[in-house]
Order: sequence, then C-alpha cells, then structure tokens
Amino acid sequence: MFIAFEGLDGCGKSTQLELLFNYLKGLNKKVIKVREPGGTDVGEKIRSILLNKDLHIIDRSELLLFLASRAQLVEEIIKPALKDGYFVLADRFADSSVAYQGGARNLGIETVDFLNKFATNNVFPDLVFFIDISVELALKRLSKKDKDRLEKEGKDFLEKVRKSYLEIAKKRQNFIIINGERSVEEIFSDIKKIIDSYIISK
Repeated sequence: MFIAFEGLDGCGKSTQLELLFNYLKGLNKKVIKVREPGGTDVGEKIRSILLNKDLHIIDRSELLLFLASRAQLVEEIIKPALKDGYFVLADRFADSSVAYQGGARNLGIETVDFLNKFATNNVFPDLVFFIDISVELALKRLSKKDKDRLEKEGKDFLEKVRKSYLEIAKKRQNFIIINGERSVEEIFSDIKKIIDSYIISK
C-alpha cells in the first residue's frame, strides 16, 4: 500500500507516520518512509531551495519545484518499492500541492491536479490521512520553532490551505480526516484501526 500523511505544519503528521512505520515493522511488513519535498538526491536539493526563507520564489516556480521533486521520488523510490511489495509511507504527497499551491496560492485546483498526474505518472496513494487541526493551534505550535519559508506564511494563508484540504475530503473516499487535536495515542488508535481493516481485507 501507498499511504500519505497530510495536514498543516504542526499537525503531528510526521509523528503519526513514524508510529505507523514502527507498527508495520512490528507486524513484519516491508515498509519504507519518504518525505516531500525530498527523498532523493535531487529532491533534497530542491527541498533546500523551497524551504530557504531568504529566497523569493514566485508561486508558479514553487509549484514546479515541488512537482520536479515528486516526479523524481516516484520513479526512484515509490514505484520500485510498491513493485517489491513494500508499504510506502509519505510525509506529504500530491494533495499538498493541491491545498498549498492550487488553493492557497490560487494557482487552480484543476491545474495542479493535471500537473500532478503528469509528475507522478498517475501514481497516487491508496490512502491519505489528513491530520486536521485548527489554524490557531498550528500557529501556536509553529511559534515555538524557527520557521522555514512556507511556515512563515500567516493565518489567512493557512485558512485557505485547511479549507482546500477539507474540499478534497468531500470528493474522495480514500482521503480520511483524523481529528488531530487529541493525544498522540488517541490519534494513532484511529489510524491503526483503519490500517488493520485494510490489511485484513487484503
């Protein structure tokens, strides 16, 4: 299975991905984890550009850089791993671009959807966990760290991102909203139940 974790920065998605990674390993499943942008030599170089708070990157360039990193990740890591029977856990994937660049940057959802299909060669997650928290909580958590270029965007931007994610959820059955304003254990309990049901059904 290919599983992605999405959400606002500070939502706890990386923590939940790590818990699922360890849980699947404990079940003797073959599993790898990847992150976006990044995950390959090319992707990590792109990541350093995208998150550099000293750079001014126009919106279209930002989207294209994310897509370039994603294309490299799919071909180098994700497709071979899925072919070899691995669970692939991604810390962000295509839906991030839909929410951040398509929605919040106003580049257009349909435009980003089209470009995502090209970049990924139509490889998309079987399941997406959207760890949903309020913008207020996200800003509170981000206030405690040194912010990168995207994390420095303000409240209005994050409201648009969250709204875009919630719109995605209305359209897709495999896009699951998880209440992220609970304890780490409670959140993972929900994720584990869903994963267990998929493993059993397979």
